[in-house]
Amino acid sequence: MKIGIAGIAGRMGQLLAEEAVAAGFTVVGGVDRAPAPGAVMFADIAALAAAADVVVDFTHASTALAHAAAVAEAGCAWVLGTTGLDAGQEAAVAAAGRRTAVVYAPNYSPGVVLLAALAERLGAALPADSYDAEIVEMHHRQKVDAPSGTAVALGRAVAKGRGVRLEDVTDSGRGGHTGARRTGAIGFAALRGGQVVGEHTLIFAAAHEQIALSHRAFDRRAFATGAIRAAGWVRGRPAGLYGMLDVLGMTTQA
Repeated sequence: MKIGIAGIAGRMGQLLAEEAVAAGFTVVGGVDRAPAPGAVMFADIAALAAAADVVVDFTHASTALAHAAAVAEAGCAWVLGTTGLDAGQEAAVAAAGRRTAVVYAPNYSPGVVLLAALAERLGAALPADSYDAEIVEMHHRQKVDAPSGTAVALGRAVAKGRGVRLEDVTDSGRGGHTGARRTGAIGFAALRGGQVVGEHTLIFAAAHEQIALSHRAFDRRAFATGAIRAAGWVRGRPAGLYGMLDVLGMTTQA
């Protein structure tokens, strides 16, 4: 299988290349703003998509529209791990999924995927008027979006379990005299500092008990390994928008 890597010169790009080779795949090259030592650099994403069976993409939200169009035109499968996409960019990803096979996930760690599945079940089981849901995340100081894509995914899982839209119940960025906490709100707190790879804690706090589920990533390789696993899974799949639960065999296509 031929894999192309968008963002191949970055830290994640280099790990993705290493994991792809370790899995027995061929890395045809990549695209980036700067050359990657030892890698074939393509002129643009369209050329890379035309040469690869699967493009693995951990770049920036600003590239989503162009990358979605390129993979859809080439019929190349796409494993997308970029976070911070707005509604228009997510719509472009969904549109690409109608023409080719796309795996889109905010986090490719199996542990986080399972945590999100538990979040949905807990959201359904614990009444929103009794259990306050809060999500705390911490990442390295260079991260540009907040809350993290993983934190938002956990919030969406809780909201889905409760039968509400996350956008209607989000409580993020508290400051000043905010008043009492809204019943049913899903709160977010984003911490930034040092070189923390990624830490997420989901808390359900009630009057008489508290439940906390946490995940801590020690090495970005966990995400790279999961993404390459997704690349191996998605090749040859029919057009569709898939998630990591599909890759792990825990659900059917949405």
